[in-house]
Amino acid sequence: MPRPPDSFATARLIARRPRAEDAAAVFAAYASDPQVTRFLAWRFYTSLEPLREFLRHAAQTWETDGPGHYAWLLCLQGTDAPIGSIGASFGMHGLVVGYVLGREHWGRGLMTEALSYVTAWGLAQPPLFRVWAFCDAENLASARVMEKAGLTREGLLRRWQVCPNLGPEPRDCLVYARVR
Repeated sequence: MPRPPDSFATARLIARRPRAEDAAAVFAAYASDPQVTRFLAWRFYTSLEPLREFLRHAAQTWETDGPGHYAWLLCLQGTDAPIGSIGASFGMHGLVVGYVLGREHWGRGLMTEALSYVTAWGLAQPPLFRVWAFCDAENLASARVMEKAGLTREGLLRRWQVCPNLGPEPRDCLVYARVR
């Protein structure tokens, strides 16, 4: 599989590898916010050490050549302070993408910029034929991000993912993709 770029830039964002020392900034920007993490597959963080360990593991993925989840922290141009994250994992013939953005940055098109970049990069790689993502069926803002980034709704994944911040049962998700 191709190797994702270590960093990338969009009109307003810099995406870079995570570092364990980013834990406090990530915690403050989005990872401790129950509203931001409401529809995600992980619980919001209540302390720094588990987040620091997660970031340490995310940073180590970049040091291997194998499969894994490649995460970038998103920073506004001219800063090094994370405001969100976008990540990608290789799968059958494609790339699956997930993302999160701090609440104070919602509604500005920033995640659309990041997702558009990752989608274009993925589809430019010869062995990849699709880039896809999904969101909880009630997370209409995330669905709109995918649409604005050029992904097309493919359908409804019934009882697909547990959102632990909402309860223990799998929830319906909308799936979007862009193919070549």
